[in-house]
Amino acid sequence: MAQIFHPATNTISKVSIFGAVFFVAASLWLMGAVNRSPYVTREDVVVAQPVPFSHKHHVSGLGIDCRYCHGSVETSPFAGMPSTKTCMSCHSQIWTGAPMLEPVRESWRTDRSIAWTRVHDLPDFAYFDHSIHVAKGVGCQTCHGQVDQMPLVWRENTLNMEWCLECHRDPARFVRPREAVFDMSYEPAEPQELLGKKLVERYHVVSRTNCSTCHR
Repeated sequence: MAQIFHPATNTISKVSIFGAVFFVAASLWLMGAVNRSPYVTREDVVVAQPVPFSHKHHVSGLGIDCRYCHGSVETSPFAGMPSTKTCMSCHSQIWTGAPMLEPVRESWRTDRSIAWTRVHDLPDFAYFDHSIHVAKGVGCQTCHGQVDQMPLVWRENTLNMEWCLECHRDPARFVRPREAVFDMSYEPAEPQELLGKKLVERYHVVSRTNCSTCHR
């Protein structure tokens, strides 16, 4: 009986199977890499705003406290955005004719809020409460990065679930004294490992990793 398949068929089959497995593995790796890339997470990507507000100038240069603009950060799930009245408390007296501040003046004249674009925008299925994190000693800098050095704001961290869980699994690595939460130049007075354990006990910080903590 004549041979149906060419002798090389076995080799081709083995190479095809290996190639398929390699292709699937490479595709999964590529999907994971893309999902963690700035293209998706928007890390280090400056977001265009109606007014080019410089945190570096206002915070580092002028010494304005975070809570002056984000007034509800200690009492509400949301940090809050400054009202036009807050901006005009200074800019009704200084830089009153600056072209870049025209959207602020227009908002003041028309009583329409400035349409700021969110930089740290969690998906709707994720719940985050600023006030509880502040109360437990999580500093602004921990999540938002060195905002006081940002001429324009960008997202410092991925905000992916794995990034959040890094803190939730071991909060002692990240907590600081409550009075230093808004201190952008904070340095621990003792090794973080020792200080963190003390603060976790003092502030009754619980390692919450169950799904319902953030997904409600």
